[in-house]
Amino acid sequence: MRVAVLDDYQQAAHHFADWQSLDAEVTFLHEHIAADDDLAEALRGHDVVVAMRERTPFTAERFELLPDLRLLVTTGMANAAVDLEAAERHGVTVCGTQSPATATPELTWGLILSLLRHIPAESTGVREGQWQHSIGGDLYGRTLGIVGLGRLGSRVATVGRAFGMRVLAWSSNLEPATARERGAEPVSKRTLFAESDIVTVHYKLSERSRGLVGREELSWMKPTAFLVNTSRGPLLDSEALVEALIEGRIAGAGLDVYDEEPLPADHPLRTAPRTVLTPHIGYVTEETYRVFYGEALEDIAAWAAGAPVRTLTP
Repeated sequence: MRVAVLDDYQQAAHHFADWQSLDAEVTFLHEHIAADDDLAEALRGHDVVVAMRERTPFTAERFELLPDLRLLVTTGMANAAVDLEAAERHGVTVCGTQSPATATPELTWGLILSLLRHIPAESTGVREGQWQHSIGGDLYGRTLGIVGLGRLGSRVATVGRAFGMRVLAWSSNLEPATARERGAEPVSKRTLFAESDIVTVHYKLSERSRGLVGREELSWMKPTAFLVNTSRGPLLDSEALVEALIEGRIAGAGLDVYDEEPLPADHPLRTAPRTVLTPHIGYVTEETYRVFYGEALEDIAAWAAGAPVRTLTP
């Protein structure tokens, strides 16, 4: 059995699971492979592929190019970048792993605090010999708007309340009673964007939610408000966001996710003002990787034994 572990950016996957326990040849690929033909060549002869989240899409066209593939393991129990129907047609078993719910909310607050207290700029200033050239904002008494109050958004709400913030929430199917149970005030979408000092997005990406935050939603925001997205890039209209930042119609943005990843070198977000940008590291923590790669190993062993676990179906 030949196993390929994709997109091991930190060259760390081998630390988080006992790969030697598999009766297999395991290859770790550290660079992202974008082109279909290059991916097909790299995965030629591999029975098993381990994919890290949505870093590498597996489309119907790609399954056509991978005749040797029999098992695809994706970290997490849902992956919008995997065509499960195509996998089934090509006889490929798809398995997932659990996904801890703590790391991304923690990064969300890291971005919020970095924006409000100008932490990246002040850190750079100290290293360059400067001293205290900005005035930060406060969280206490401010309003936090959470778009999507699921398991991640609910954790963000808990921290917001601990900071003494008013917490608002909206999603298309949010039950008011559920919002209140989770410590948030249910409001309309427009009210959330209009009244919040910080808007943070924690929404599942689908065709319905693509472009959920666009020009109209940005136009509702206060010029003093910040936008944070640690969910999925296509939830935001990035062109509209860049325009709002350049024109000063919002105070700033903290982003961990993008329409295209890795973010192209010439992408306008790289030069947009008043931003804190991180390279999709919301889930990139030691504990999360232990779960991801440890359970990926379990998936492979179970499949090889003829009893696959955590299978994903269309």
